[in-house]
Amino acid sequence: MSTIRRCFVHVIIVGLAANLPAWPLAGQGVPIGAADIAGAVTGPNGPEAGVWVIAETHDLPTKFVRIVVTDDQGRYLIPDLPKATYTVWVRGYGLVDSPSTQATPGKPLNLTAVPAPNPRAAAEYYPAGYWFSLMRVPDKREFAAATSTGADETHSAPAVKSQAEWLRIMKSGGCWSCHQLGSKGTREIPAALGSFPSSVAAWQRRLQSGQAGAQMMGTVSQLGAQRAFAMFADWTDRIAAGEVPPTPPRPQGVERNVVITEWDWADPKAYLHDEVSTDRRDPTINAHGSLYGSLELSADYLPVLDPARNAAGRVPLTVRDPNTAPAAGSQMLQPSAYWGSELIWTSQANVHNPMLDERGRVWLTATVRPPDNPAFCKAGSSHPSAQLFPLNRAGRHLAMYDPKTGKLTHISTCFSTHHLMFAEDANRTLWTSGGGPVVGWLNTKLFDETGDEEKSQGWTALILDTNGNGKRDPYVEPDQPVDPTKDKRITAGFYAVAPAPDGSIWATSLYFPGAVVRLNPGSHPPETALAELYELPLTPSGEPVEGFSPRGGDVDRNGVYWTALASGHLASFDRRKCKGPLNGPKATGQHCPEGWTFYPEPLPQLQGVTTPGSAEASYYTWVDQFGALGLGTNLPIDTGNGSEGLLVLKDGKWIVLRVPYPMGFYTKWMDGRIDDAKGGWKGRGLWATVSTRAPFHMEGGKGTTSKVLHFQLRPDPLAR
Repeated sequence: MSTIRRCFVHVIIVGLAANLPAWPLAGQGVPIGAADIAGAVTGPNGPEAGVWVIAETHDLPTKFVRIVVTDDQGRYLIPDLPKATYTVWVRGYGLVDSPSTQATPGKPLNLTAVPAPNPRAAAEYYPAGYWFSLMRVPDKREFAAATSTGADETHSAPAVKSQAEWLRIMKSGGCWSCHQLGSKGTREIPAALGSFPSSVAAWQRRLQSGQAGAQMMGTVSQLGAQRAFAMFADWTDRIAAGEVPPTPPRPQGVERNVVITEWDWADPKAYLHDEVSTDRRDPTINAHGSLYGSLELSADYLPVLDPARNAAGRVPLTVRDPNTAPAAGSQMLQPSAYWGSELIWTSQANVHNPMLDERGRVWLTATVRPPDNPAFCKAGSSHPSAQLFPLNRAGRHLAMYDPKTGKLTHISTCFSTHHLMFAEDANRTLWTSGGGPVVGWLNTKLFDETGDEEKSQGWTALILDTNGNGKRDPYVEPDQPVDPTKDKRITAGFYAVAPAPDGSIWATSLYFPGAVVRLNPGSHPPETALAELYELPLTPSGEPVEGFSPRGGDVDRNGVYWTALASGHLASFDRRKCKGPLNGPKATGQHCPEGWTFYPEPLPQLQGVTTPGSAEASYYTWVDQFGALGLGTNLPIDTGNGSEGLLVLKDGKWIVLRVPYPMGFYTKWMDGRIDDAKGGWKGRGLWATVSTRAPFHMEGGKGTTSKVLHFQLRPDPLAR
């Protein structure tokens, strides 16, 4: 329940028979079904268009929320509500929350919007990215001065050569990759931290808090600690003094057609990374079925949601070797303002990413043993991949859960894993990212037939065809110059793995300016795989042409790769546009600038940044290859972590599917499922989860749990 609203009235909805007639909305001619709540929202100046109407109940097996948007006449219709006790209220830009009011499904309910008394009250409902845009980041000139004079960290980050590199650390490599900056929990200093002589001192203490304290202090040292602390302090001081961000636009057009349904799952001490609802290759798999989540380093169970019964559950997780250490460790520099000295993250399995296969089984990147590899992974092994590139350690491996049998299978891999995704091939190959110098895979067809984890897995180094002969040859190492008679191994990383329909495997490389990598496995991947590297384009002086530093990405059915950038862009890379050779001694990254297209995301830009882009810090891009949302196929969708919603790019224009309640929506992944291809808008939709590492920063504070969210688009705001 909102912590901002001051009036909270339970609404008792009586059980209604399904055969009751539909009443017209008084004076508006909108039919209302027996399970609907509908009416009109008005304010002092008449109808309130583009505001949200929220219905919430605690009476089902897990908390349930459904949210809709008013049309241009202020009318709304919340369809298909389960029988329960609800509270209903209005939230919107320019308003404060209306009092909760009673409602009975099947009868009109008109609501009165409450105008915000001042800009500060109105701004309390703005997404985190708008507040983040008030931050004054170091000017480009600071980095130029530091480079020329060798200035210390009081002026800039000593190892960072440009503002763009600095932004990459904060927006893609550090802070924003775990949680928002700009949520109420971050733009204010928690009173529980104590009293401090200055805001700088408060920030120094704050970033040491909890199990992530050492990691946060490591990030701020990369940013130049003293300069960064001064920046954060200035930001929160100005906000405390009354500064507010620009007003976001209210939902327009198709944005008003959205129906968002939310369920609670997991627990307040755990955080989600991803969820999965269906098979990426066929979104009709697991229709109407349960969803599964991954709790990363926080807890050892899979959260499960059964949306048909509005019920949440758990699948216990185990490791093969009980000596496997908890992933989060026990170090704590300072107690948390929320949890004190309690170690709330305890997972050994450290599940990061789930995927469903064609049988509805859940495949996971999961730790199953300590990191030292068995002999078959190492030098001297007869394993084909080990003979070419032996591996001594792997930090995370694979597992598979079968809901039909309830069995969890551990799969020890020689390579480390992070993300995973199935290819569309006869072997049902499961490709992974996170292998460091290699890319690893599992032949799941062979594994199902034999149960042999050793024979079923393989991995390859990333080798560029720099001699240009179209095949893999002896290569020079990453620290050696290009030899036009040989190939070249690279250590570009391989993040956000995405198999394409043509058999190639794509991923991002997380550095500055960053790159996308295309892997062609060939006929025998350990020996034949060749990589292509396409960096974000730079000017001759080393500045980004426009965007820089990708994070998560995905490929469409045409082989175009889409990725979210730290610069506040969505970018596409189409290798069909490349004018020069795709291999050879010059094909080492900066050889196809013409393949890139940039789309600035819809947030204001940060203060102190004059280059294109925005304050947005989307974690991932997912492509709706099969039209699960209902807006067409091959639509790229960003996670919109600053916008607190999903950002859909259609015909070059943004559609913002904002989540207004609870404030603080932050997801790292989504997928689309088609439950009924003939069922209209009700038969399809996108699924996402709240993925912040700090759910206690969200509206509701300590005790707030992650949510599962279902985004659906009806043909108009009043469709049933």
